[in-house]
Amino acid sequence: QVQLVESGGGLVQAGGSLRLSCAASGRTFSSRSMGWFRQAPGKEREFVAAISWSGDSTGYPDSVKGRFTASRDNAKNTVYLQMNSLTPDDTAVYYCAAAPPFRSASAKTPDYDYWGQGTQVNVSS
Repeated sequence: QVQLVESGGGLVQAGGSLRLSCAASGRTFSSRSMGWFRQAPGKEREFVAAISWSGDSTGYPDSVKGRFTASRDNAKNTVYLQMNSLTPDDTAVYYCAAAPPFRSASAKTPDYDYWGQGTQVNVSS
């Protein structure tokens, strides 16, 4: 069983930055690829970042590539999402997710079996 708790959301002006954190419980964190997703009101949940269990591979959609960076600290059981150059289109609830042990990082929600409760990010124009 893995519990995930996101933090770091809030209100920021366009062009600003935020760093989200996702703290994981349990002893299997270091073997799990992690994903970040977001969901805006009335929209489907969408992929924003993934990082492999080893930390040596990351992936991003074009919408955030060059602005968002995922990283992890396995000693702290924590994964991070650094978000720069934010725009109002980035406003959403952001979720972290954990994949089964030793699976590759993925952009697909069904590939993750644990999800956090989410943290709200609001970007004002």
